[in-house]
Amino acid sequence: MNLIEVTSQEHQKEFINMAVRLYRNEKNWIRPLDKDIEGLFHPETNKLFRNGAKARRWLLQDSEGKTIGRIAAFINPKMKEKQPTGGVGFFECINDKSAAFKLFDVAKEWLQSEGMEAMDGPINFGERDKWWGLLIEGFTEPNYNMPWNFKYYQKFFEDYGFKLYFKQFTYQRPVQKLRFDQKMIDRANLIIANPEYEFRYIQGKELQEKAPEYFMTVYNKAWARHLGKSLSLKEAQLMFGKMKPIIDPRLIYFGFYKGEPVSFFINIPEINQIFKHVNGKMNLIGKLKFLWYKTFSPPNKMLGLVFGVVPDHQGKGVESAMIISYDKMSNSPSFPYKTIEMNWIGDFNPKMMRVCEQLLADIYKTHHTYRYLFDREKAFERHPIFD
Repeated sequence: MNLIEVTSQEHQKEFINMAVRLYRNEKNWIRPLDKDIEGLFHPETNKLFRNGAKARRWLLQDSEGKTIGRIAAFINPKMKEKQPTGGVGFFECINDKSAAFKLFDVAKEWLQSEGMEAMDGPINFGERDKWWGLLIEGFTEPNYNMPWNFKYYQKFFEDYGFKLYFKQFTYQRPVQKLRFDQKMIDRANLIIANPEYEFRYIQGKELQEKAPEYFMTVYNKAWARHLGKSLSLKEAQLMFGKMKPIIDPRLIYFGFYKGEPVSFFINIPEINQIFKHVNGKMNLIGKLKFLWYKTFSPPNKMLGLVFGVVPDHQGKGVESAMIISYDKMSNSPSFPYKTIEMNWIGDFNPKMMRVCEQLLADIYKTHHTYRYLFDREKAFERHPIFD
């Protein structure tokens, strides 16, 4: 077997195409957009490089020159861990343990040479909400920017010595005709009846001009301390700008107290139901296909991105009020979405798990994020639990 570092355009194409060949007979695999993968590895499209991040990629070929595996390794200076920790991701391999271990070895050796003391994987070279974790249960079609892999990968990671760092759950529930616990309904109705509270979706000019500010306000109070990063208004505006082509105003829901935003429930249509038809290419033909399916066969599944309530209003019934008031709106006969999935709920976040349970959602998929400590004698610790 021969390892080749990805250094040319030909190698870059092969990094994409080997996965296409590997999964060609898997009906539930959806080819990611080429640009979503390749763009991560170039400074022009991944701002992490501007902050000192580094990345390397390798292809593994057999004796006949056929590509049988690939892997990427990366260092993100923004990752704050007890020890310097790098990442491995975009791992693909035939069902051959020796090939898999050779790929893990080259990534580990490079990370060690860069001063790392551990590696997490499989993870993304960027934000956690994309390409993060190994699919363990729920081998149905992946949501947009979520990984799908063969079942035998789990044994590769665990036999090599990776240990479970945390689990990521995807919850699912039908959108309509749910029955809620009466205590939850009563608690919600007390808040809804309070004229100082208002719950509604955002549309028109308010969606473009004010929604980013509302989102930033709630996010920074509800989530920033857990995730270690506050959101600027410019970043929030950029996020909503990127979502603009697929936003459905009926899926952007906010709660207000005395006119100030205190909660949100941000959803988007699950666009992999459209992207599965474009074969990874957003060229002219791909864009025409996207517009066709978006218009004539739109998604019937919504993807829950984030749910949040500012601390001052937690435990008062606002969570229940958001859920019940949104449920009343979504039960309209004209509401086109039949199911909702909520991605990326870490097992270290019991509060968000309880929110999903309040929504009467069940765990539908499970991903594992693993960690490998280079010092094999060092005590292993799982991800800390959010308080």
